[in-house]
Amino acid sequence: MDLNGASALVVGGAGGFGEATVRRLVTAGAKVVIADMAVDKGQKLADELGSDVATFVATDVTSDESVDAAIKAATDLAPLRATVVVHGGPAAGKRMVNRKGEAYSAAIFARTVDVFLTGTFRVTSKAAAAMSQNEPLDSGQRGVVITTASIAGFEGQVGQSDYSAAKGGVIGLTLTAARDLAPSGVRVMCIAPGTFFTPAYGMEEEEAQAKWGPGVPNPKRMGHADEYANLALQIVDNDYLNGTTIRIDAALRFNI
Repeated sequence: MDLNGASALVVGGAGGFGEATVRRLVTAGAKVVIADMAVDKGQKLADELGSDVATFVATDVTSDESVDAAIKAATDLAPLRATVVVHGGPAAGKRMVNRKGEAYSAAIFARTVDVFLTGTFRVTSKAAAAMSQNEPLDSGQRGVVITTASIAGFEGQVGQSDYSAAKGGVIGLTLTAARDLAPSGVRVMCIAPGTFFTPAYGMEEEEAQAKWGPGVPNPKRMGHADEYANLALQIVDNDYLNGTTIRIDAALRFNI
């Protein structure tokens, strides 16, 4: 799909994966809306790239109105052809029952699912609705939505009940969404990253690589955010990629 003369929306665009994806999409010719709750980081990135190609919109994926505003900002720029959903969120990292015999909070579980799974559905459905109004390209395609899961959605680790369930839901949504949206000419793909270095680790990359890199089979290092972004752009470009989840994990499988 040619992005020249088109707009793209990156939800979570101020984060590690998001920023790298924004940069790739701009290079590919799209006008990009950076949608994120991190106002300072998002606006800084938009200012750096320039108002002619990048716009920041403060966005909360748990709010219909907020997501609608981000999508409108994109469609006001040009036909929305690509949406990448890569926002972060809460994940408590606690066992379902702790050492004291106390159950993990269902409210916290629900909050994680609301942000990662319901938020992904909200953006996907609303972006697809906007894309369905586009004139089809010569290929018959109107747009593509790329969601982000995690290999934890396949093999969750201890303490990941909420995160793993939410990301597993994103994986499960992919094929159904692609089938639902096929008549509209909108594709849906999902990326499931393994262990990637992003600023969310709160440490220098050298330290993070030394700690987690040796556990990755090959290449024996953490992934780079631009490798995620490169895959996202390849999905945008290849119209025959639809309805599936691609693991990008260097053959890593989480163990207990």
